Amino acid sequence: MDRTLIAVYARAPVPGAAKTRLIPVLGAEGAAALHARLVERTLGEAARAGLGPVELWCAPDDTHAFFARCAARFGVGLKPQARGDLGARMAATIEDGLARAGAVLIVGSDIPALDAMHLRRAREALETSEAVFIPAEDGGYVLAGLARPRPVLFQEIAWGGPEVMAQTRARAAAHGMRIAELDSLWDLDRPEDLLRLPPELLAGLPAPR
Repeated sequence: MDRTLIAVYARAPVPGAAKTRLIPVLGAEGAAALHARLVERTLGEAARAGLGPVELWCAPDDTHAFFARCAARFGVGLKPQARGDLGARMAATIEDGLARAGAVLIVGSDIPALDAMHLRRAREALETSEAVFIPAEDGGYVLAGLARPRPVLFQEIAWGGPEVMAQTRARAAAHGMRIAELDSLWDLDRPEDLLRLPPELLAGLPAPR
């Protein structure tokens, strides 16, 4: 593999539509501001990994001003996420990215523990495996990487549920695929997850009204 594309998935930080499960604790403005900080942190780590180009794959589209600021600050490309469920969107990103790079890593933007080292290790795992995943503590996964399109990995998965990683393993086994898994990480979904955040990510956030 000559270079690896890192695709960071992110929603626009619109108050009331971003990190909605945190709104009771942080308020709509605070939850959206925290989401924006997490996106910026992820982009910084992706750039620091030095694996190749970094792109921000945006939802619901790439027109929000926040995305333009990220593109200018981090030197990343912007892409709108495809239509369909998460599996269809990831399969489309993999196919698109492999037209321009030797491998693609897709990461979420709400994984405070993810750093450049995890991204480099994921890329290394693709030297000997068809796909690589970093499982999430809640049963999903926070990173998926492939060096060739295998859309079957993203089909018939109950997205958002606790069996996502288990179902993905089963899909891989059923199709004779060798996958690698790194150590699991946690993602920020629930109010109790805020206790695990570094204080600087919470500093100065708008208070709930």
